[in-house]
Amino acid sequence: MSEKDLEKEIAAIKTRNKRVETDKAWETSWTRKICIMVLTYVVVVIYSFTISKVQNVWLSSLVPVIGFTLSTLSLGLVRKIWEKRR
Repeated sequence: MSEKDLEKEIAAIKTRNKRVETDKAWETSWTRKICIMVLTYVVVVIYSFTISKVQNVWLSSLVPVIGFTLSTLSLGLVRKIWEKRR
């Protein structure tokens, strides 16, 4: 393999690593979590109004959002336990 080929391969690896780091940062970011919480809340509110049998739509729609938030917060701990046992 020539020096030029090695340089190209190293550049490609660096580009890939940067993309992977950005993807990981996005996956764990609060911006992503908050966006998902807001979108979940909006969808549940719309659904609750559509079926119209739900009492206090605004409050009851928080339940799935809280569930999602708690699950994402606990997944870090679950992953650490999983990694130790693996």
